[in-house]
Amino acid sequence: MAAVVVLVLAAMLAHSLFFSHVVINGRPRERFEWHVIDHYFLSTQILVGLGVTLALTAVAMAGGIVIGVALAVMRLSPNPIVSGSAWLYIWFFRGTPVFVQLLFWFNAYYIFPTFTVGVPFGPAVAHFDVTTWLTPFVAASVGLSLNEGAYMSEIVRAGIISVDEGQTEAAQALGMPRLMALRLIVLPQAMRVIIPPTGNETISMLKTTSLASVVTVRELLFQAQLIYSANYEIIPLLIVASLQYLWVTSLLMVGQYYIERHYARGSARQLPPTPLERLRRGLLIRPGQAGFGRAPFIVGND
Repeated sequence: MAAVVVLVLAAMLAHSLFFSHVVINGRPRERFEWHVIDHYFLSTQILVGLGVTLALTAVAMAGGIVIGVALAVMRLSPNPIVSGSAWLYIWFFRGTPVFVQLLFWFNAYYIFPTFTVGVPFGPAVAHFDVTTWLTPFVAASVGLSLNEGAYMSEIVRAGIISVDEGQTEAAQALGMPRLMALRLIVLPQAMRVIIPPTGNETISMLKTTSLASVVTVRELLFQAQLIYSANYEIIPLLIVASLQYLWVTSLLMVGQYYIERHYARGSARQLPPTPLERLRRGLLIRPGQAGFGRAPFIVGND
């Protein structure tokens, strides 16, 4: 009965998506206007926005990973000032919305019109005009990277803690400095714990970049908004943007699966099969195998 209900609901959804019509001003038209979606899906403006979205995702995740690793090491430091400052950073950036942070960095030139390089509390060596280099893309990259660093630090710290302390003690007994032991011994083993949530953060970052449209970054959603503000095809253009996000997210999920499978080597006797291997096994199963058409044969003492 549950399967029948699901199939009926799926059929109703398919009919509503592809075959239903609405009447507006006495004229019937397709409910979702798939011809409009097909026209704009691979349009130049949409593809340019997709490229900006991918670039922003890559820059923000790269910056977030670097900041996160540094903060995780600082959190684990025995120095209370170092660990306390890292905790304060994480507390602030996790406690304020990323939307507010983007708006702050976009308008940061109001309070920091110039950037000075020099001796602390001493003479300045160089001055930089913030308004010239703080473009919308740079402001969005800085805001997303700083925010992502706070979350990545907790992911990296959890991965480092998951490695047995005896590994670090053995490395130090061999004369390795703390940072070398962390880089060569601890982090490679911690990657099995770090990779899955990092993949989720990457997928989440891809979708979070849509917030950059509020600071006029010409990413995917902003380009879709520009188009439907001219032709008033709001729903079809939002569907176009959603489909673009969906196929890129699907690729990222596949990449995450293979990276996790790579770092699972050594932790499991047999690696999980890839989707292609599962498909091949399914095609090679014949009737009478794997429980199809054959009763189980149980061997016992009786």
